[in-house]
Formats: sequence, C-alpha cells, structure tokens
Amino acid sequence: MKVLVTGAGSLLMREVAIALATRGEEVVCMQRREAHFPPGVRVHQELGDITNLEAVAKAMAGCDGVVHGAARVGVVGTWNDFYNTNVVGTQNILAAAQTQHVPRIVYVSTPSVAHHGLSLVGADATPAVTGHQRAYYAESKAIAETEALNANSNTCAVVAIRPHLVWGPCDTQLVGRIVDRAQKNKLAMVGSGSALIDSTYITNAVAALVAAVDALQVGATCAGKAYVIANGEPRTVRELMQEICNAAGVPFRPKKVPLSVALAVGSLMERVWPRMGKGEPPLTRFVAEQLGTAHWFNPRSAAQDLNWSPTVSLDEGFAELHRWFLEQPRPLPL
Repeated sequence: MKVLVTGAGSLLMREVAIALATRGEEVVCMQRREAHFPPGVRVHQELGDITNLEAVAKAMAGCDGVVHGAARVGVVGTWNDFYNTNVVGTQNILAAAQTQHVPRIVYVSTPSVAHHGLSLVGADATPAVTGHQRAYYAESKAIAETEALNANSNTCAVVAIRPHLVWGPCDTQLVGRIVDRAQKNKLAMVGSGSALIDSTYITNAVAALVAAVDALQVGATCAGKAYVIANGEPRTVRELMQEICNAAGVPFRPKKVPLSVALAVGSLMERVWPRMGKGEPPLTRFVAEQLGTAHWFNPRSAAQDLNWSPTVSLDEGFAELHRWFLEQPRPLPL
C-alpha cells in the first residue's frame, strides 16, 4: 500500500510515517521542510505547501490512502493563516483524492473542535462545532473536520481521529513548554489543578492512526465518524504536570492562578500579545479553559471500531520520558 502522510515535520506525523514504512508500506511524506528519519527507514519526501493544490496532487499520485496531519497549530497568527493551512489545505487533500480516486483518508483532528468551555466527563466524540471565539486553531480545525467527514462517500472513506494531548520524548509542545516554564519558575496552575484530563502517550497515538488506516474502507463502521484517542487514564492537571517535571528533573513549583483570573488574563493576552511580536502568549482564554476544566473521554468506540487500545500506560510513558531526558546533553554547571 502506498500512503501519503502530510505534516511529517511534527513529532506525531513523523512517527506515523516511520511506523508505516517500518512495516513495509510505501510512504510519501509531504511537508514544507525536510524531515529527518532514522537510518534504514525508507520514506520519499515531497517538499511543498498543502495550500498548493498542484503540489498536493503531485505528492498524492498513485497513493492508496492518506493520513492528513499537516496543520497550523498554536495561537499566534491571523485567521487567514489558520484558515488557509487548516481549511484550504484540507480542501486540497479532498479534491486531489477525488480526482485521483484515493479510497481512504484519515484526517488528524483535535478534541478541541467539540470543546464548549465546559467540563467533559467520559465524553464521546461529539460533532465538531464552530464559534470558538479567537481560538483560530480550534475553529479552523472544526471547519476542516466537518468538510472532511462530509466528503465520506461510496468511493472514498474518511475518518477523523482526534488524539488528545499527545506527549512523549522529543515533544516540544506539551512537554517542552511545561519543562521550559518550570525551569524559568513561570509555571502556572489554573485553579486547584484538580481537574481530571486525558492525555495520550506518543506510541499509543501513532498506533491509533495506523489502526485507522487499516480499519478504514468504504462501508466500514468507522467511515464518516470521528474518534477521540487517549490513554484512558485520566489524571489531574497537577499530577500530569508534576510527572513531566519529575521526568525532566526540574523543580515543580507552580504558581496558582484562579480560573476567573486566568480567563480574564487570557482574554487580555489574546488582544494585546499579537501586537507585541513575542511569539506564543503565556496564556489565552482557550488554554485557561483547557487547564481549568475536566476533559476525559469514553475509549470504547475507538477500541471497537478501530481495533485499537493503548499498549503503553502513562506510568510507563513517564518512565520512558525520564530515560530520554537522562540521555540528553546537559549544560555544564558554572
């Protein structure tokens, strides 16, 4: 099987490409910059932008399936930035797949497309909703997921996979930010830190996307549906952050911020920070909601329809993360 993987510059999609190639699939990766793969892993790379339909069609030529994970993430950027990459890019994937008669598309989404700002307790993958004010990532991904699932047909099967808070060795997002802020004594704890949240160890997230490739075909149970992927081991925000800090060997001294204050500061940051040109703001309203409210999910539908279940527990993941940090070069003490 020949599979196109988009966005292999990210940790998750790079690992998906490696997993598919390692088991013998012919893998084509499309991203804007060349990605580095382990010796012996044969992956063909097509450099290009998914907002360019011609480049997408070229990369997809002869493919039997697509795992579409290229996206603009974070909170910095204009609405057009997010819309062009996440919505127009997905539209190009769908258009090229239709023209080239590609029979399966795994769309990599996010649970934030269905987040209303309230707690989610044992939740299923409810339909994506729009109206995420100033949360350009969540809004653009919601539009894109809706268009992707609407493209499911009797000639091309589409499934949306929503990995939740993926982390592991080499992660520069969740792990990298928590460790960096802890080192700088700028780590904030929204509310009491007692909100239960799901997260996903990288190995499990990769396995879920590969399982989706295998399960997806026209008429399959999963076709036209969305699934939330997580370890199924809800932990408090405090515990998750503390375990990451412990794994990295950095002090865990978070500053407590009431949720109401975090929401107000986040709203202010959203308006002021883009004008300052300083990269990612330390807090937004959406991030405050995510850290201050529970969100964990029902894993049964993914287990049944995708024949997938986590194989690495959170505790095993923390131990592996610790081993990885021990292997990293550290600056010499002054």
